[in-house]
Amino acid sequence: MIDYLIQNLWLTWLLVSLVCMILEILNGDLYIMCFAVGAMFGSLVSLFTDSIVAQVIVFLFFSVLSIFLLRPAAIKYLHQSKDKRVSNAEALIGREGKVTDTIEAGGYGRVKIDGDSWKAQSVDGSEITQGDRVRILRLDSIIAMVERC
Repeated sequence: MIDYLIQNLWLTWLLVSLVCMILEILNGDLYIMCFAVGAMFGSLVSLFTDSIVAQVIVFLFFSVLSIFLLRPAAIKYLHQSKDKRVSNAEALIGREGKVTDTIEAGGYGRVKIDGDSWKAQSVDGSEITQGDRVRILRLDSIIAMVERC
């Protein structure tokens, strides 16, 4: 098998490229993709020359070129809405939930959102009874400030 791959280096480079693309799918930071591009060009060069040195130089050249040219363009294209993405607790703002423990006037209660229970307080200080629907307006540390829907 190894003799076959050595005699057909273009196939070896294609396998390296395929493995790099699979690893890129698992990883997602777009660095390994650059090595896949370099391996593709190494495969093309191996069709025209048997020089392993030339193939490795082309592989390295196009890998580095991809890191500096292709990767930034791909990141810019794939992450167009990066400024609009919210995560963690920020993603809860504006979401609706259900009061599980009555929110006392001027006090606290509990709100369930997507299966998670949050300590909550009414924004206007009014009482919100159990079972009412509420909307999260902001988070003060781990306390959700809510209003009735």
